[in-house]
Amino acid sequence: MAKRDYYDVLGVAKGASADDIKKAYRKMAIKYHPDKNQGDKEAEEKFKEAAEAYEVLSTPEKRQRYDQFGHAANASSANGGGYGGGGMNMDDIFSQFGDIFGGGSPFEGFFGGGRQSGGGGRRVARGSNLRIKVRLTLEEIANGAEKKIKVNKQIICKTCDGSGAKDKSSFQTCKTCGGSGAVRRVTNTILGQMQTTSTCPTCNGEGSTILSKCTVCHGDGVVRGEELITIQVPAGVSEGMQLSMSGKGNAAPRGGVPGDLIILIEEVPHETLKRDGNNVIYDLHVNFVDATLGTSVEVPTIDGKAKIKIDPGTQGGKILRLKGKGLPEVNSYHRGDQLVHINIWTPKALSREEREILEKLQGSPNFKPNPGKNEKSFFERMKEYFE
Repeated sequence: MAKRDYYDVLGVAKGASADDIKKAYRKMAIKYHPDKNQGDKEAEEKFKEAAEAYEVLSTPEKRQRYDQFGHAANASSANGGGYGGGGMNMDDIFSQFGDIFGGGSPFEGFFGGGRQSGGGGRRVARGSNLRIKVRLTLEEIANGAEKKIKVNKQIICKTCDGSGAKDKSSFQTCKTCGGSGAVRRVTNTILGQMQTTSTCPTCNGEGSTILSKCTVCHGDGVVRGEELITIQVPAGVSEGMQLSMSGKGNAAPRGGVPGDLIILIEEVPHETLKRDGNNVIYDLHVNFVDATLGTSVEVPTIDGKAKIKIDPGTQGGKILRLKGKGLPEVNSYHRGDQLVHINIWTPKALSREEREILEKLQGSPNFKPNPGKNEKSFFERMKEYFE
């Protein structure tokens, strides 16, 4: 089933501010929260749908791609594009509440404690995002490209497999929270007892403490290293466009969720071709004799050489269009054209014989902007000269 427009899901206009989007999601989250609608599958789906819409629209880079390409960009996430926000689980969703509700779910005091990512109240850390630049030639942009790039980042410690502990026996259940990762406090108010939940200060929400830390990562679970990442760049990308690879950013401490890899596209200038949107421009210089008599010439294109015809009497400034010789649109079958701009080239140095020929033709009416109708044509005078 086709996904609904994210703006429609949250009930906001396309030009809505970040604050309006945040307020709309807060309203939807409260309305369809699973704790408030226990056993209601439809409410749970709407809750997930709203969370996915907010995850995209609240991130400037993802919102920009969505506004430009819609859901089509997410379909190419396996090729290095997309939002990285599809298929969110409940842990991902509840991890957003710290930003939306100022620290945890609004249902903590009313439904026996809010959920936190990781299940069982334990907090799951998230790695930071990484940004890299990828330089592409015009040919690579036209056909799509596969790039293998070594990225220096935080990777999982192989010695402890990301746990941060020397061995399995080094873990101890947190005595403060009893392994839940959260501590609860009951406060007496005029309305009765109110229960609040907060992250355990002893284990920092992890539910356990480490007695003996890994000697390589010193308990972090991550170390600095390199990873060879294969990036599939779709055809038709442009300068300044950003692609996202979910989970390819920095690894998170002690088995957390890795961040994303943000790829910024840079175009390498072509020697002879210029880009104008999806069209490609080429400046062709033709000498005035060929422009007058007509000729055939080869011009460079993204796909190789192409032969074009210059009609007799072609004027400077004329534009010839080569259909379908431009660049494709991202996730589309449409392709731009190549525009050939005709420039008349005039020689600066002439031989004596060439100058004499031109001086004899200089008075021809066909060398004037508007030659007389009854006067001899340029071709007739050329014929007379050589006879």
